[in-house]
Amino acid sequence: MKYMALIYTDPALTPEMGAKMNSDYLDFTRRLREAGAMLAGDALHPVSTATSVRVRAGKADTTDGPFAETREHLAGFYMMDCPDLDAAIAWAAQIPGARHGTVELRPVVVFG
Repeated sequence: MKYMALIYTDPALTPEMGAKMNSDYLDFTRRLREAGAMLAGDALHPVSTATSVRVRAGKADTTDGPFAETREHLAGFYMMDCPDLDAAIAWAAQIPGARHGTVELRPVVVFG
């Protein structure tokens, strides 16, 4: 089963915490790949680069930044192939961002 792990982090991490977390992410990604559970994953540029798009009355309306004001920002994701929710939770708990933020885990809908 496919699971999407959305990684929300506090952008106010210290440079030391960020450097350690980057190293931890490289290690986690390697282990996830070696286990054959990684389908995709990437970090995202800061929320200040975001553009929100809404279509109202047939017209696209764009605004700079995210839709909601929150303390934690979407920082990246992993798409994982796991046999069940328990396995997905076990992997999500190892994502470095879970230590200082939140990892939202969702099963992916398979159409057809």
